[in-house]
Amino acid sequence: MGSHMNRLTSFLLAACVALLPGAAFAQDTPTIDTGDTAWMLTSTALVLLMTIPGLALFYGGMVRKANVLAMVMQSFAICCLAAVLWMIIGYSLAFGNGSAFVGDLSKAFLLGLVDVMNTPFTLGDGTEAPVAFTIPESVFMMFQMTFAIITPALITGAFADRMKFSALLVFSTLWLLIVYAPIAHWVWHPNGFLFGDGVLDFAGGTVVHINAGIAGLVACIILGKRSGYGTVDMKPHNLVLSLIGASLLWVGWFGFNAGSAGAAGGRAGMAMAVTMVAAAAAALSWLLTEWAVKRKPSVLGIISGAVAGLVAITPASGFVDPVGALVIGLVAGVICYIASTGLKKLLGYDDSLDVFGVHGVGGIIGAVLTGVFARQAIGGDAAVGLIDGNLGQVWTQIWGIGATILWSAVGTAVILLITRLIVGLRVDEEAERDGLDIALHGEAVH
Repeated sequence: MGSHMNRLTSFLLAACVALLPGAAFAQDTPTIDTGDTAWMLTSTALVLLMTIPGLALFYGGMVRKANVLAMVMQSFAICCLAAVLWMIIGYSLAFGNGSAFVGDLSKAFLLGLVDVMNTPFTLGDGTEAPVAFTIPESVFMMFQMTFAIITPALITGAFADRMKFSALLVFSTLWLLIVYAPIAHWVWHPNGFLFGDGVLDFAGGTVVHINAGIAGLVACIILGKRSGYGTVDMKPHNLVLSLIGASLLWVGWFGFNAGSAGAAGGRAGMAMAVTMVAAAAAALSWLLTEWAVKRKPSVLGIISGAVAGLVAITPASGFVDPVGALVIGLVAGVICYIASTGLKKLLGYDDSLDVFGVHGVGGIIGAVLTGVFARQAIGGDAAVGLIDGNLGQVWTQIWGIGATILWSAVGTAVILLITRLIVGLRVDEEAERDGLDIALHGEAVH
């Protein structure tokens, strides 16, 4: 009887303690949310799907048959290379506390990861900025790794058909660490100077797309035009592969954008909705523009338009409503079509798969229009755009775009020159004419 009374007493005491104010604070202690974690694990897999197989197939179908294996090899090899670099030092450079410009080495080799990602970041002035994620840092690190994988892989489309594989590996290594990681730190770490200035980039408009687009433009200019460009038939060899790749990119993009909410909540749901709307709108506006100009709607056109819309909505996806997404998509489809056809012809550069026209221009459009259509009701007090009366956000977005373009352009040019000194950049004319599959990899699609 006495033991039963003791248990009852203990139970009543515990119940009373639970009702005390101090117990409420104990319940607010950061803990892992299994629902958020499950969504972020899923999102990570979806973003990885974007590169392998999505981007590999999208790009692989758009080159000549003699280069398809070289193209898909580049995406797959960059996936492997970036994963190892991210583990060793890339993640630490991007998300270590560091300075306003780059992270420190506190997380090199993934040492010092915390159990719950809402452990505060320490800012340069010694204050702490809480992070709202309720997921393990290992999951956050993996999610960000998939972004670090796809960004250098996007660049390969600009110099398709002509870069050495050895040069690709050297260039990608240096570019990921010197260009990508610092810009990620600027924009997404609370200590970064663009983050502090209020630049809005929910899922990578500046960090991924403008960055890759500018790098691609610089790369294709420095390497020069493909042998036979303008005289030899360089049409896509298999648009079915490209359509499958674009479809995988579209599906994976839901992880890209909705996953950037960091939680399975209303903001992720809205990010998914606006991603769908913008992609569809841009696909239709590109298609209709091409139809009006060339009198025929093409498969290449509609899939390129969808990707342009996905690019443009990326920075805005956690800040805009569906109406804003519709406008962003319609504008991106038309302008990216013009950039990928008329602008490229006017300026005379050979961007093989229109990386600048789609990702560079699309990212710029999306970043600027984020400043126009960001809604306080969706993004909170830090995300008030022109539509809610804050013209200053547009100028803040332009500042972020300018800083990204400058660092990406200069960094890419320097890295390419270093790569040229180390291993050379371009295959010889015979290898380029006959195709890179046999010349570089000793294999061919029959």
